[in-house]
Amino acid sequence: MTTTLPDISISTERLVLRPFEEADVSAYTEMMNDEMVTAWTSVPQPYTEADARDWINRLAPAERTEGRGIALAVTEFLTQRLVGIVQLRDIDWRVRSSELSYVVAPWARGEGYASEAALATAQWLFNDQRFERIELRTAADNTAAQQVAQKIGCISEGVLRGAWIARTRNGGDPFGGWLEVRTDLIVWSLLPEDLEGVGEQLADSGFTAFSDWN
Repeated sequence: MTTTLPDISISTERLVLRPFEEADVSAYTEMMNDEMVTAWTSVPQPYTEADARDWINRLAPAERTEGRGIALAVTEFLTQRLVGIVQLRDIDWRVRSSELSYVVAPWARGEGYASEAALATAQWLFNDQRFERIELRTAADNTAAQQVAQKIGCISEGVLRGAWIARTRNGGDPFGGWLEVRTDLIVWSLLPEDLEGVGEQLADSGFTAFSDWN
């Protein structure tokens, strides 16, 4: 049984999802220091170029080679600018399931890039790798992540109470330190049959969700 995902790139109408490269270090560092990324993820803060280089050159490749998942840099097709990251992790090879997560750079939000990248990744995982289930977990107050889950056809399965630690500015001061706060997680699932018609719905919004992989 195959226990490693292939080293691939995925193309959509507007995006290319590919392995991370050394040239991504600066843009990735800037993205991971964004306030929203800090609030809803567990990445170190401040996030340094050394952190980014370690992720790109060591940690991300190990996710794939050791069979735990895959991390793909999401870039604009025309400009090659780094849009974000889509990650598959915690793979269960027997069940053929994986958790999916995504982060989008501040400048690229509101363009539908997260939905486009997530849907293309799900289509590839289901169609090419014959997986049977994708799971997403979004913090209870992270409405942007929840909207992406809904757009790509995910079904809400329930709430994990107090299952995540989010971060918020101390006293609301944008220049203050960060406080950790416990929050609930909403669990979403996506099965192959849930994707029927989703690509056409997103196409009506102005883009084609998936075109090719190699």
